Amino acid sequence: MARLRGKTALVTGGGSGIGEGVAAAFAREGACVVVTDLDGAAAARVAAAIVAEGGRAVGLAQDVTREQDWDVAIERALGEFGGLSVLVNNAGIAPSADPIETLSLADWRRTMAVNLDGVFLGTRAGIRAMKAGAAGSIINISSVYGLVGTTRAPDYVAAKGAVRLLSKAAALECAEAGYRIRVNSLHPGFIDTPMLERGLAQMSRKGIVPDPATGKAAITGMHPIGRLGTPTDVAAAAIYLASEESAFMTGAELVVDGGYTAR
Repeated sequence: MARLRGKTALVTGGGSGIGEGVAAAFAREGACVVVTDLDGAAAARVAAAIVAEGGRAVGLAQDVTREQDWDVAIERALGEFGGLSVLVNNAGIAPSADPIETLSLADWRRTMAVNLDGVFLGTRAGIRAMKAGAAGSIINISSVYGLVGTTRAPDYVAAKGAVRLLSKAAALECAEAGYRIRVNSLHPGFIDTPMLERGLAQMSRKGIVPDPATGKAAITGMHPIGRLGTPTDVAAAAIYLASEESAFMTGAELVVDGGYTAR
């Protein structure tokens, strides 16, 4: 239970769902964790729970689309724990659930701002903070929809696909610059989280599914393994990418999707 001992990790969107699961798992593996979320109270709650279990963590509010917020988050990691060795760009929002022909430019830009611009800003900030250190790992949370397409999510698919290739570009740049920073993307299938519940409720309101329960059952059936994923499933993969076990892995995508993309 010490695969991340000596490392400091920053996890965005850590107030619930995948981010909360990753932050808690990292702490159990010995990492010091900076938990950030747009909801600062949620981030503080997750950090407090980690501390109550004997871990080291701090929580703070962060809007990942704001450069100033990234400066504050990085400074907090450096000031509280003396460095930054792992960054998980997890913060994101659900798709609009609109087809291309009716999707508004405002909704498109909002999804891009959080799901892509936030990852760009985080990756840039992470490289700047890690390049003088011994080693670093940046983990960008994409999606199965960064690998394959779907309907009624053009904004989400475009952003998540861009995250995959942004990660590859950053990995190559770090390698060519001689930085010991690895950059990889992580591609979950549908994970049973509050964001999924909100997405199902939105789909129901728009008449895409008759009700959230029916929609959830249909989505579950898309996964050959026979269930939705859990934050713990994603956290296990993130621990691998954060640890030295993946020292020869950069510019790659790790898929955790219950067989969704195998069809």
